[in-house]
Amino acid sequence: MQVYNVVKFRVKSGEEAAFLDAHRNGKAKWPGLERGFIIQTGEQTFCLIGAWSSQEALVAARPAMIETLDSFRSLLEDQGDGRGMTDAVSGTVVLDL
Repeated sequence: MQVYNVVKFRVKSGEEAAFLDAHRNGKAKWPGLERGFIIQTGEQTFCLIGAWSSQEALVAARPAMIETLDSFRSLLEDQGDGRGMTDAVSGTVVLDL
């Protein structure tokens, strides 16, 4: 069953290009990731969307994803409301449109 994760980021003003560069050139080729996208949702806000073959693949890739996050964490702003630097969710597909 297909699994997706979505991670919201708020990037410091002027650091948008560096944020995107932190994911380029294989830096976000985590084991088990089938396909990924970063979409811009506002002036300084982005979402990473990842497609995974299984929940187990996503869980196994978390250490590598955290390592990537640590490489650009200084570019992020706290999102407030207790969400911290990232706001991540994941789940299985329940309806394919």
